[in-house]
Amino acid sequence: MDRPNPPESPVAHGALVSQLSREIVQLHARLYGRGPTKARSYLQGDYAVCILEEIFTTAERTLIGAGSSQHVRETRAKFQEAVKEEFIDVVERITGRAVRVFLSQVDVEANLALEFFLFGEPGSS
Repeated sequence: MDRPNPPESPVAHGALVSQLSREIVQLHARLYGRGPTKARSYLQGDYAVCILEEIFTTAERTLIGAGSSQHVRETRAKFQEAVKEEFIDVVERITGRAVRVFLSQVDVEANLALEFFLFGEPGSS
């Protein structure tokens, strides 16, 4: 029988969520040359999600303005696939949980990214 994770205090949970947002923003800044200007993260029992706003570089915004939104989406998707282990490492280190699935999606019109991490079962590696 699976046991749920022990409850944590709201303060501890809030600190984890803040650290997750901060480090994902820093990772984006390092990898893309600029980070998002807004970030919100949510940490639930079996997943974490980060919503990042105002994510695009000057070059990407120029391409989007020139009608190349699909190119920007495809390039972001390929790049995220290439660096996914770095994102997974950050989340595993902060949460102490193994990430089973990492999904990254951008919305060009909304100028945001969604980073989704699905955890394995507690106690699994």
